[in-house]
Amino acid sequence: MRLSREHPRYGYRRIAALLRREGERINVKCVARVRREEGLQVRKRQRRMRRVRLGQQGRQAAAHRNHVWSWDFVSDQVEGGSAFRILTLIDEHA
Repeated sequence: MRLSREHPRYGYRRIAALLRREGERINVKCVARVRREEGLQVRKRQRRMRRVRLGQQGRQAAAHRNHVWSWDFVSDQVEGGSAFRILTLIDEHA
């Protein structure tokens, strides 16, 4: 996995293509498995947070019930490995 260490931002498909150029007969799935076992996965980039611009309205304050709602997706994984997502809704009136 010399190529993975030389090019840490390359994914398994690009590494497999480089190996094929060097004359290796290798499957993409095999490259992915070996990289996973060696801990050479490419880290996901963190998404940027959207900022409120000066001309935009800020957060609304709830004046009465059912006026302002907040929502968010929450995801988790159970012990068996399957993932689930939940949509949470909150009325912001106190």
